[in-house]
Amino acid sequence: MTTEAPYYLPLGDEVAVFTAAYESRLPILLKGPTGCGKTRFVEHMAWHLFSDSPLEDPLVTVSCHEDLTATDLVGRYLLKGDETVWQDGPLTRSVREGSLCYLDEIVEARKDTTVLIHSLTDHRRLLPIDKTGELVAAHEDFLLVISYNPGYQSILKDLKPSTRQRFVSLTFDYPNEDREAEIIAHESGVGGEIAARLATIGVKVRNLREHGFEEGVSTRLLIYAGELIKHDIEPRRAADLAIIQAVSDDTNVQEAVADIVDVIWP
Repeated sequence: MTTEAPYYLPLGDEVAVFTAAYESRLPILLKGPTGCGKTRFVEHMAWHLFSDSPLEDPLVTVSCHEDLTATDLVGRYLLKGDETVWQDGPLTRSVREGSLCYLDEIVEARKDTTVLIHSLTDHRRLLPIDKTGELVAAHEDFLLVISYNPGYQSILKDLKPSTRQRFVSLTFDYPNEDREAEIIAHESGVGGEIAARLATIGVKVRNLREHGFEEGVSTRLLIYAGELIKHDIEPRRAADLAIIQAVSDDTNVQEAVADIVDVIWP
């Protein structure tokens, strides 16, 4: 584990809620748009909650995708020489060792993966491994955290109520303009004036949601623009690379975002 806590600027009571949920071992669901700080928040909380843990890495993160199966999470038999050896997957390792397991964008995974976690999210705290016949009781320090972006997913990939209602739910959004500028300055190393301009771009681009552009621009992309500027890329060019070209391939959207950037950096 790193000696310094991952940077995270609290925007509400999310640190207190996460801590309280962990004390009761209540599984946690994080909802919010892409690039708003959900993953950094989990890293921050893992550092604080497991600061005295002997584990080398108390956070196991799995980025879910449409090809992710239950086998990928639980484990599989592998051939080693003349032997067939069982190898735990990331979820099983986390359950056994007592770490925090973070399944990012859970709805992108296959449905059998979602069903798999049900027995870990109630009073049983058990992980069945069908291929070995084992029923693994979760270590007392284990906690399951999942996340998804409800505004981005289609109805076919929405989280089922039977799964959603097993979790304490924390909703995230982008910070207000002043706090976002503070985050951009800290993470990218640019000065306050440039960070403020980037934050203003973020707010104005997100206002395009009213005109059919659903995603907006993430805090992550604004930080990327700041990092390019920090390394001597001209601000307008940095904004083009990290914001205008990155938010969409739709030329109409790109032109609308470029108009905003041109106001900030004429």
